[in-house]
Amino acid sequence: MSNPIKLLTLDLDNTLWDVDAVIVQAEQDMRDWMKEHVPSSLEHYTPDQLPVFRQSVVNRFPNKVHDLSFMRTEVLHLVMSAAGYDAEAARTHAEQAFDIFFHGRNRVEFFDGALDALDELSQQYPIVALTNGNADIERAGLGHLLSGAISSADVGKSKPSPDMFIESLLRHDLDPQEAIHIGDNLIDDVHGAAEVGMHTIWVNLKDAIRTDDDAVPHQEISHLDQLTDAVEVIANRRNN
Repeated sequence: MSNPIKLLTLDLDNTLWDVDAVIVQAEQDMRDWMKEHVPSSLEHYTPDQLPVFRQSVVNRFPNKVHDLSFMRTEVLHLVMSAAGYDAEAARTHAEQAFDIFFHGRNRVEFFDGALDALDELSQQYPIVALTNGNADIERAGLGHLLSGAISSADVGKSKPSPDMFIESLLRHDLDPQEAIHIGDNLIDDVHGAAEVGMHTIWVNLKDAIRTDDDAVPHQEISHLDQLTDAVEVIANRRNN
């Protein structure tokens, strides 16, 4: 009997790597660059001022709030303007600072078993990244294992919005029951995918406790070396 599962969709941050550690280091790299090249900007890149700049960007570009790269660049532009740079210099410095951040944002350290699991699964299924973040699959070293990526910036909505999951199904002309979504977040990933009828695998690497109010995943794993087996369990159940 043919395999009823035709597509895997996959969260990235905190499913394949620790995003908090990545962002902290990327921020530090950017601050180091700013200290050397635009030191006065750090007087405005502060916990007190950044929320004000962010809200200003949200107010000006409400349709771009899901595009994290755009939002960060615009905040940096306001920081540079506040530091006294003219419009052209502020834009240039903002883009340069973001480039430093983005390089670090994609310098990830994969959880144990992640790449081996994806290598094995990619030989059987197309795998599409489905992320609320702005990681770049090529820069992060996943381009050879994934067949594509869909971000909240592409869709204009963030998980758990059904739009994210439906977009992945439309691109492959599939029904929800022909796809499995894999992710760490019970709301964004498990609940969101289940709402559109997809199968789900909860990547629970931190031994989190699921409450009665949480969505129930079809499979739960505590290590990524269990991922291939979890996919096959779902596929075999669909065959029976």
